[in-house]
Formats: sequence, structure tokens, C-alpha cells
Amino acid sequence: MADLPAVLASLRRAPDVEAPDLTAVDASDRLILAEAEAALGAVDGDRVAVVGDRYGALTLGAATTHGLTGLRVHQDPITGEQALSRNSARLGLSAVYTSHHLDADLFRGVGVVLLQLPRSLGELTEIAEAVARWADPDVALYAAGRLKHMSRSMNDVLARSFTEVTATRAAQKSRGLIARGPMPTDPPTFPTRTPLPELDLTVVAHGAVFAGGTLDLGTRVLLRHVDRIAPDARRIVDLGCGTGLLAIAAARARPDADVVASDRSAAAVASARATANLAGVRLEVRREDAAAGVPDASADVVLCNPPFHEHTALHTGGAAKLIAAAGRVLRPGGEMWTVYNGHLHHRGVLARAVGPTEIVDRTPKFVVTRSVRV
Repeated sequence: MADLPAVLASLRRAPDVEAPDLTAVDASDRLILAEAEAALGAVDGDRVAVVGDRYGALTLGAATTHGLTGLRVHQDPITGEQALSRNSARLGLSAVYTSHHLDADLFRGVGVVLLQLPRSLGELTEIAEAVARWADPDVALYAAGRLKHMSRSMNDVLARSFTEVTATRAAQKSRGLIARGPMPTDPPTFPTRTPLPELDLTVVAHGAVFAGGTLDLGTRVLLRHVDRIAPDARRIVDLGCGTGLLAIAAARARPDADVVASDRSAAAVASARATANLAGVRLEVRREDAAAGVPDASADVVLCNPPFHEHTALHTGGAAKLIAAAGRVLRPGGEMWTVYNGHLHHRGVLARAVGPTEIVDRTPKFVVTRSVRV
């Protein structure tokens, strides 16, 4: 049996933000592996699915301690896929797993599911329904999360897709949930379709996408200014696009421009693509980390409503990464329009990474800025 503590200690977050207060492994990862130990020891690797593995602790932990291969893995952020790829290569374990969409190929024939609990009940609902619909009737789902991010509603969500849901004892400020007896939901809850009459479109949203089918307050404020973006813009990038509402508005305001909707989330990319198609708007939708596939100095305008968290941790490193990416992809003279919570100090970051930055709107909660690439 491999040395699990040594494997977990070797894991890194890159290409996600690395910082002293951000870790690649926490107690909930260890709790899942401990609770599922007997089940993992009694099943072949190709009957195991891993969902929400942030940096590889669950996948590589199961593979090394039980000698499993053929594990099927789904990670919503592409940065999670990239981190798992780097960590597995360093450990010589690249061949033990394959990456999948959240679909039948991920769960068909699966008897054990390892799940890092998401904070979003919508995301948990979509995952639970997918397991119940496609996995074996004898499937057991082992999930866990940090107590401060868990709620009784998570038990209720799982109870709508499984006949039996039990909670483990708390350990190191984490708790596990074990679900058995799948009950398929027909039709599935996700993706949802929500009309937004004020934008003259219907939002298609998967469970993991930010703000779901709603128009979040920050995006609402930035949308006031879409008509002001450079009238001669030929390439516009919605950085961290979510359901694509900013990108769609930009495409409507500047119909001659090529508009790119970019996000690291698989759920966001699927939602943005479906929302744009339903609205009859042409977008290039890309799943990538911080506009990695957009050439340097190629964009006339970048629109951004950056995140203020890294997974469950409140941290502005992700926002800084997107702002730096905007500085890279904007041509000289290009504009970045950003909306962010007013208590955050992004204006200085924008000025350093992009160029001169002015406040163009302020509400009790949000600030909108316009930065010009120097």
C-alpha cells in the first residue's frame, strides 16, 4: 500500500492560485477516502467515479492506496483538470484515470462515487440526479465537506435522489454524507430555462454555473454601460463569462464584432453556449483558464465580473489572475470594463496590470471601472 500522507502532501494547486492560506488538500478529502476505504478495496477502478476532486486528492489517493486504475473523473473547472494532470504526472500516475463530462459515460456501471461537496445546491442537485440516473442500482456515494460550508439542505438534496442518506461523525471540522438507493428524477432538474424579459432572452443554466438562471447584481450594473464600449471594437472578450449575459449583450450592441465568451467552468461554457444559441446570438465560447487561448494584444474590449473566492475560500487571487490576463490580451488603447464589490481594492490592481483606471459607476455595493491599456 502506498504512503497516502506522502502522496497528499505532494499535491499542488497550480495552475490555480497558490498562497499560504490556500491548500491543495483538506480534512474533507481525507474523510471521504477513510469512509470509502472498504468500498474502494472491494471494487475495480473502472467502477469508481470521482466528482469535484479539486487538485487530485481523491483520485490519486484512491489509486495509490488501493492500486486502482480506470477511475473516471469529472472536474468542473479546467484548472482542476490541469492540476490533477500535473500532480499525477509528477507521481507517475497519469494512466490511472480518465476525464469525463458530467454524463452517462462518467457513471454507467459505477458502484462507488467519491464527491467533494460543492457549495451550490444546484450543482449538488445536478450531480446527485446524474448518479441516480446512470450509476448501478447498488451505487454508494461518499461525500464530505467543511462544516462551515455545509447545511441541512444538502441532506435534503441527496434525499430527493437516494432512499438512504446518513451523516458521518464530524472530524477536523468536516463531515461526510453517504447516500445509497438511487431514485432517478424524470425529467432532470438541470439545465434550467429562466426567462429574463428585461434582457429579452431565456437563460439556460447548469447547476454549477455562477448565479444560475438569475441576473446577478454585479452583471446588472455593468450591463448599464455595454452601449458605451468602443464603437469600433472588432474583438470583445467576456472574461469569466458565466451564463454569457455580458457577451450576449456585447454581441447585440456591436453586431460586427467577434465576441468570445471565456470561462474555466464546464457548466458555465455549456450554459453560455446554450443561452446564446437560444437567443440567436453568435458567440465563440471557450473553456480555458484566464483566456489562455486568446492571443496577446488581440482584443479591443474585455468585460469582466471577477470572482471574489477560490472554491470555498474568500480570496482575490482569482480576480487578480483574470485582470492580469486582460492586460495580456488587450491591444494598446483597448478597454477593460470591470464590475466588483466596492469593498475590494481592485482599482490599483487594474491600473498596474492594464493601465489608467477610472470609476464610471458606483452603487451601494458595486463599482464599475474603465481601464485603458497602455
